[in-house]
Amino acid sequence: MSLGLNAPQREAIHYLNGPCLVLAGAGSGKTRVITQKIAYLADECGYSPTNIAAITFTNKAAKEMQERVGGLLGGGRAKGLTVCTFHALGVRIVRQEAKHCGLKPQFSILDTSDITQIISDVVGDTDKAYARSLQWQISSWKNAMITPEEAVKIANDDIAGAAAKVYPDYERTLRAYQAVDFDDLISLPVRLLGEHEEVRERWQRRLRYLLIDEYQDTNRAQYTLLRLLSGERGAFTAVGDDDQAIYAWRGADVENLRLLQTDYPSLRVIKLEQNYRSSGRILGAANTLIGNNEKLFEKKLWSEHGPGEPIRVASARDPENEAQLVAMRIQAHKFEFRTKFSDYAILYRGNHQARLFEQQLRNHKIPYVISGGQSFFDRSEIRDLISYLRLLLNPDDDLAFIRAITTPRRGVGPSTIEALGNYAGKRHVGLFEAAFEEGVGQHLKERQLEAVRDFGNFINQLTFRAEREPAGRILEDLLRDTHYEAWLMTADNTREAESKWKNVRDFVEWLSRKGEQDGKNLIELTQTINLISMLDKGDEEFDGVQLATLHASKGLEFKHVFLVGVEEGMLPHQSALDEGNLEEERRLMYVGITRAQRSLTITWCERRKAGADVRVCEASRFIGEMGEGIATARKDDAPVSQDEGKARLANIKAMLAGKGGPPGGD
Repeated sequence: MSLGLNAPQREAIHYLNGPCLVLAGAGSGKTRVITQKIAYLADECGYSPTNIAAITFTNKAAKEMQERVGGLLGGGRAKGLTVCTFHALGVRIVRQEAKHCGLKPQFSILDTSDITQIISDVVGDTDKAYARSLQWQISSWKNAMITPEEAVKIANDDIAGAAAKVYPDYERTLRAYQAVDFDDLISLPVRLLGEHEEVRERWQRRLRYLLIDEYQDTNRAQYTLLRLLSGERGAFTAVGDDDQAIYAWRGADVENLRLLQTDYPSLRVIKLEQNYRSSGRILGAANTLIGNNEKLFEKKLWSEHGPGEPIRVASARDPENEAQLVAMRIQAHKFEFRTKFSDYAILYRGNHQARLFEQQLRNHKIPYVISGGQSFFDRSEIRDLISYLRLLLNPDDDLAFIRAITTPRRGVGPSTIEALGNYAGKRHVGLFEAAFEEGVGQHLKERQLEAVRDFGNFINQLTFRAEREPAGRILEDLLRDTHYEAWLMTADNTREAESKWKNVRDFVEWLSRKGEQDGKNLIELTQTINLISMLDKGDEEFDGVQLATLHASKGLEFKHVFLVGVEEGMLPHQSALDEGNLEEERRLMYVGITRAQRSLTITWCERRKAGADVRVCEASRFIGEMGEGIATARKDDAPVSQDEGKARLANIKAMLAGKGGPPGGD
């Protein structure tokens, strides 16, 4: 099993004498270590796969890991293994321990737009941007395990003060709906395991060994969950890289790496420094750049791939010129080296930078794919269908009830909903339950009541069938009986309606397939649907240039990378400069550099529009911090000033002048 592994990888796999932290540098084979360790635990250490859990941050990573372990163990032995995201594990714990949380097992998981609506209703303000800012604050408190009572004491500005007032009512509303939000999927299990010894011991017996991927991305609640599950034994391996901690803005706490050493004095730290991805010059630049950050653990990536192509830096007159330059270089390079379009990536700091690159790629007839755009599940037509599924799962879900009963419209308008809502509020019951109470007849006209009860009976019939028949059959009947396709065709122009209907068909076919493959009925599929961030269409390969933000690029690799808009105020971002968060921006640059396997081209603009004005830009200090001649290591460890960075940039440009031709080669 150890064939082809280096010595630190072998040590990380075999170490079982206590808690273990594997510091896995970019491209150092961390997924291989996790999957091989699972196989080692099962094959040679007597662990049953049902007692092992590997926790990831994305469904994609979980799926890849499950497939790899399945290949290593063979014979279907990986079937009982838990490989899932933190939130999916949270769903499992809350579902099985629902009575301790005051929930029924078929609770709803609300998405961000539902939550925005609830907060707007509680505040009595229709301004969605304001509701989202309160939502963000409450989410941050939940991730930090701060209760509504504690929030009142620490609120230190207007938004926090308003959020602290809303927080208790928001929580009460969630429970009234028998619903949880995304953050509850971590905070509820933490509270459960912390307060109920028998629950904690049950889950510690069930999950005897834990492996945590991307540990540097954990927030405080996730770290607490890890501690509660692993118990005194500390039977876990955490795999992460402090140099790739780029999610502080969404609650990730790199301090969790330091806490491991404090909370587990016997912690074994193993460093994976051999990189299997990039050339020597790329790694030299990455090491030199990140050396300017204060280090929790010293680490230096190295590779056996040889020095490779020089790193190229190019300035452009303006963003239009930059986009044109990149598109032309990709076209020329592909022609010269007979590469594929999917070998190239264009990475940028913010989504708004993508538009011009898309335009130029289209002009040059270069296919591309963009990541980090609208989630498939955020599309209105998919949300329409999901509202019905949520109602099958949980009739107390009032938000789903309102959307489903009015989409398509079935003679139920705002006045009916309002009258039903007023009655339900007085009776302290959900809208669905209120529709079938005897007293509701005094509040609704006969025609209104008939329409509402017809809808309720329709849902009850589907719910009865949902646990007994294949998911695909019920979904097809749902679409037919609601006349959803015909409604789409009347509600939108033909082209848009056809596009929406195609998405609905994709969704139904995907859910039908998933139900068959996983042996799950429609109710079971629905409970975890909000945890799935993207439609899983299998492993279709698309030969196109990848456009992505630096945040979205983490975990990916490409033969040829164009890192664009590398200017002061853009990367590092101006808000980070204002707030003194330069180290996280430097880590973001480091992530961008280490996506490249064979060639790296960095571009920046000399001018950029700012409203009606045009501002003069300066090359990012990070370019200078990549070392003399880009790949030559610097002798001192002090971050360079902007002036020094500019001087180095001038040297780099002079050095690269005359070395024409496209960047890199195969």
